[in-house]
Formats: sequence, C-alpha cells, structure tokens
Amino acid sequence: MGDGDQALEEHFDVLTKTGLKTGVSKPRSAVHRDGDYHRAVHIWIFAESTQQLLLQKRTDWKDSWPGLWDISSAGHVSAGDTSLITARRELQEELGVTLPNDAFELLFIFLQESVTNNGKFIDNELDDVYLVTTLHPIPLEAFTLQESEVSAVKYISIQDYKQLLAKGDPHHVPYDVDGPYGQLFDIITKRYQDNTQARSQLLQKKLNRYSPISLTADLTGVTDEDKEVLVLLIQAARIMDDIFYQQVWCSNPSLREWLKGRDQLSELDMLKWKYYSINKSPWSCLDENEAFLTTADSAVKLLPEATKPVANWKGLEYRAAFPILKPPGANFYPPDMDKMEFESWMESLPENEKQEATGFFNVIRRHNDSHSNNSSDLYIIPYSKEYSLFLAKAAELLHKAGDLTSSPSLKRLLHSKADAFLSNDYYDSDIAWMELDSKLDVTIGPYETYEDVLFGYKATFEAFIGIRDDKATAQVKLFGDQLQVLEQNLPMDDTYKSPDVIAAPIRVIQLVYNSGDVKGPQTVAFNLPNDERIVKDRGSSMVMLKNVSEAKFKLILQPIADLCIVKEQRGLVDFDSFFTHTICHECCHGIGPHTITLPSGQTSTVRLELQELHSALEEAKADIVGLWALNFLIAKDLLPKSLVKSIYVSFLAGCFRSVRFGLEEAHGKGQALQFNWLFEKGGFVLHPDQTFSVDFDKIEGAVESLSREILTIQAKGDKDAAQKLLETYGAMTQPLNIALEKLAKVQVPVDITPDFPVVTNLLRKN
Repeated sequence: MGDGDQALEEHFDVLTKTGLKTGVSKPRSAVHRDGDYHRAVHIWIFAESTQQLLLQKRTDWKDSWPGLWDISSAGHVSAGDTSLITARRELQEELGVTLPNDAFELLFIFLQESVTNNGKFIDNELDDVYLVTTLHPIPLEAFTLQESEVSAVKYISIQDYKQLLAKGDPHHVPYDVDGPYGQLFDIITKRYQDNTQARSQLLQKKLNRYSPISLTADLTGVTDEDKEVLVLLIQAARIMDDIFYQQVWCSNPSLREWLKGRDQLSELDMLKWKYYSINKSPWSCLDENEAFLTTADSAVKLLPEATKPVANWKGLEYRAAFPILKPPGANFYPPDMDKMEFESWMESLPENEKQEATGFFNVIRRHNDSHSNNSSDLYIIPYSKEYSLFLAKAAELLHKAGDLTSSPSLKRLLHSKADAFLSNDYYDSDIAWMELDSKLDVTIGPYETYEDVLFGYKATFEAFIGIRDDKATAQVKLFGDQLQVLEQNLPMDDTYKSPDVIAAPIRVIQLVYNSGDVKGPQTVAFNLPNDERIVKDRGSSMVMLKNVSEAKFKLILQPIADLCIVKEQRGLVDFDSFFTHTICHECCHGIGPHTITLPSGQTSTVRLELQELHSALEEAKADIVGLWALNFLIAKDLLPKSLVKSIYVSFLAGCFRSVRFGLEEAHGKGQALQFNWLFEKGGFVLHPDQTFSVDFDKIEGAVESLSREILTIQAKGDKDAAQKLLETYGAMTQPLNIALEKLAKVQVPVDITPDFPVVTNLLRKN
C-alpha cells in the first residue's frame, strides 16, 4: 500500500492495554499488522416485551465471518472519534436507526485479543458493549440496511441465542458466553428476573439508613412581611431542584417525572420513588454511587423519526438508558469526553477562554455530537444560557422578594442574585451574601463542586432558607475573629501563609427549607463562596444549621458513641463539642492555601492543581486543621479547657458517622484519611471489646502531623502527593470495618431525611 493509499485509509487511535489514548493514530492496516490496541463498539438492540435481541447477517463478501449472524451493529472507532459518537453513527449507517445519546447504555468493555492469517492480522481490540433497550421489537421493514455490510436482520430470544453460541452454532459469529462476554446475557437476564419482593426489601433496607425527621424553626420575630418574602424564596429554591436534577445527568429530569408518575402503582414503585428522591439520581450516595435502579426502571421515550415509518406502527419506543457507573463529569461535559480531549482542547484556547472552561459557572458541550470531533469541537455555554428558562423564573421571584423586604442587606442580596442568574457574573451577589444581616437567611445559587468528579470545576445549584438564631450567632463570633491568628500559627512553612486573612462572618440559623444539591447525607454547615477571587479579596463566610446539627447528634452521633466508644470516654461525647468542631471546620475552609504560587512561578489555585482530588483533601483539611485550631484556642484560654478531651472523643465518634457516607463522597473519603492516619499514629486505639478510645498523649501530635501534611500538599499544588495520601489512607481498613459492622447490626441511622412543616404551613396559608 502506497503513502497515498494510507492517507485515505481509515485511521485508529492507538491505545494502551487499559484503554488510554497514547496520542498516536495509525492506518487500520498498520494497527492490525503491529497489534496495536484500539477501540471498537458493539451495539445490541434488545426488545423488552419479547426478551429478544436483534441480530444482523453479515454480507457474503465481508473479510471476516461472511454470511454469519452477528451483533445488531458494530464498528471501529476512528481516530478523533469517541465511542458514543461511533455507536450512534454505526447504528444509523448499518440499520438506518437514528437515536440520541440517552438510548445507549454502556454495559461493559470487552478486551479481545486474537491472531489470524498466519500471524499477519493481530486484533487487539477493546470493545465498548452498548445496549439499546426498546419497549417492543422494531418492525423489520422499518430498518434501512447498509447493503455493503448487512444482508438481513432478525430477532431471536436471548436464551435461544445464548444456547446457540454455547454449542458453537456454525451460522453465528462465535462469542464465549462462559467468558467475559457472557456478561451481556447475565446483565439482561438478572435485570428482568429480579424478584419484586426481594427488590422491595432491599430498597426498604436502604431507606432505613435514613431517619425521617421534621425540622422545625421558631418564627418568633418573623413579621408578616418576612413570611411573604419567605414564600417567594421557597418557590425560587424549588427551581434550584429542577436545575440540579439536570446537572447530575442528562436524562435525570425525565427519570424523575417517570418515577414520580408511577409511585402509586405498587409498593416497589413507591420505594423506588422514595429512595430516588433522597439521592436525586439512580445512584445511591451511601453505596459508593452504586446504581439502585436499572435501565429497565427508566423512562420510556417515543421517537417516531428514529426509523422509516411503518403503517399502523407509532414508532420506536426506547428506555432512556443510564450508565451503571455514575458519570464522573455529571452533565457538565459531553458524556463521552475524557480528560485528554478536554486538556488538548484547553491548550488551543486563549487565556480568557481557558478561565471560562475551568470556571464554576459554565458547561462544556459539543458543536456536533454525531460526527468526528476535533480540537475545536468542544465549546463553552454559560449557566445563564444553559439553564435560562429556570433562572429567568427564579430571578423574577427573587426580584419580587427583594421589592417586598424592608431589610436593606437582604434586598441587596436578592436583587443582585437575581441579576447574577441572568448575567452569569456572581461576584457582587456573593459579596452581598457575605454581608447579609437579616432575620431571614438565604443562600441560593451555584456553589459546591462535588458533583464534578472529573475535574472539580463546575458548581451545582442549591438553596438553604433559614431563620437566623441571633443568640447562637453572637456566641460564635470568636471563631471568625481569630482566623488571622490561626493562619499565622498553622503547622506549615511560613512562606505559604497568607498575611491578610479576613475575619469570617458566621451566621447560625434554624433551617426552614433546602433544595438542589442536598442529596443523600444532609450538610450541617457550609463555608462559602468557593470563588478564589472572593476568598482572596474578602475571605469567606459560614452558615451553621443548628437544628440539623441537633437532629444528627441525637439520632446518630449519640447512638454511635454508645456502641463504638470505650465506656470510660463515652460521656465525653457531647453536643457542644460536636457543634464547636463543626464551626471550626467551616472556619478552616477559609484559612490555609487557596491561591498558590507553583515552583514555576506561575500563580494558580489549589482547586485547579488538585482537580478531582481537591474536594476530599479540602474536607480532610478543614476537619483536621479544625481540631488543631480548637486545641490552639484552648491553649490560648479563648475556649474552656474542659473541651480538651471532649473535642477529640466527639471527633472520634464523628469519624464513624462520616465514613458511612461512602468513600466516593468527599466527606467520607476525607474522614477515612483522617481516621486511618490518627489510628496509625496511635491517637486512636482499638480495644479487645471492639470499642475505641483516644490516647490523649498521642492525639495532639498526630493531628498536627496530618495538618502539616495536607496543608503542605495544598500549598505546593502537588497532585501526585495528594493522590498517594488519599490512596494510602482514604481507604476502608479493618478498624473502620469493625465499627461499621457494629453499627449496621443494630441499624443506627446513617443520616437524616428532613421534611419541613414550617414550609407546608406557610404555603398552605398562601
């Protein structure tokens, strides 16, 4: 083959054996000559009502397996293409079926290694195996067959097909159903043979890990005017839910409506909806984001234009598929985009667009999601455009509330936040939030980045509406005022310390309503904003949810202490210590490295350098430095010495509470890191009766050493060191397992699921 022929020949991306791109592409013939690893797609169409798979018959002139029955559709992934784009294109080209991204469920990746033609054809192929689930078989006359590839199609029972393959039927392309490819049949069979009663029992068991509680709040001092404002704020907050569902996964809104509309059909459907409502997705927060639903539970969508029309057939109905594994990029990026593609695209952008691409308030999309991508295929959409319909309505409600309130600071916040929803510039509204001085406390907008596991760049929408507890707020002022002193005494090199940390305002509230990114375990406090520009210029502010903390202490932490803490130290676990450490945790988000100088002299941020590792390490930092800070303040006689022992023992009990959130969750992974480090250093001790205690002679040094380790990693922006630390210590170890098994046996709740009677009453009256 000449150079000109090679230029025309299809090229493949050369991969590592694990599927990572090497950055090299080669002609198809060279890939098979040299045995390079490359990617292909297998697409199976499955008819749910008849439990049949669609097979295609390969044409007689194919160079491999001519004239045999095979996969519904298949093809190689060309250089520069993605797997999902290829799957969509192959199905359209070979069968004339045009489907959107959410019709394709990636089941597994199959590594196929073979040598044929006397060693001249080496096929080292990673096959992405997709399933398209239709409600009913597609009429055969609806297909448009590609004559060069496909001579016929037919449906066959999944069990009959498996039996034919198992006995090596000569009319079908062979697949080892007893090997890795057998997953196809196992997954489908299990999906449709699950016992309804068993599924109901499993979902009920998962639900039982959450303790329902009605969160009340004292409305004394709240005027009638404030109550009118409160109603508008709650209505705006509910819109944050709508946006968040969309941010988690592209088909999440349709799944939400589907499950909600069917929750009265059976006990199982009711349990699906209840557990989905807690997690706000089909992935369970407390089970390392394991899917608790399958595509068989998902929404049915009608797409008449997917194929040729057929008389008396309304068109193709498919299940909106969702991946078994939760997408690490949520719905902030194209579902088939990987880090290499994003970073390659980033290199081509001017500096201002790079900042937008990695910024909090923009999503990344493709110009064309059905053809080859290239370095310019990705583009940026601001939140104000992506969620424009939702944000316009929310802005209208906030403006109305701003017009009603007589509080100057609340008025400023609501109007500026409404403007930010439409302009995508949140700087002024976040400053207004920090300066809020009102009986009604409002946090609403895009803030946390936990959902973006791919990079940790993108913020999710959330809302917390509460009533300020004036007495408790006055009591915690000490902590915000001491931030500069704490910064200057942090256990890290002085060159990394900031000379101008600003005192952090702290507000204690009784939560009235929350929405948006409040799935699974409920937060007890938050420190915002996360925008490094504001943290650098103005510091941060924190909000403590006192009624949530009280509920968690009573229903969860106290029972944990009774089971897991040695009898002699059990009485040291108290609410004041728990709540005080929570305050200090949030304060410590505001100190330590944020904007940093890299060894190259370049200015960056900890978030940008640590990427997906940032959230877990930052939570661990706030926790462990919070412990260090409490000890420091006690030593300076700014807090009572009676707290010395109780803060450590209460923290130990709290470790078991947070680790139960799962190691895929930032707080859970960060907590595992801390527990394992402190246990290794002798600060925590396991006794023969499987209870734990604090060694007060060793705990202080252990806390300081971990604080120094994390702060230094952050200050250097050292992602490799962060990875090593989290891999080494952020794991489920035997001591942790001992505690968690004890808690599981007696069914101590993992967290709470609140309802808000104050809201119900307010909305009923309005």
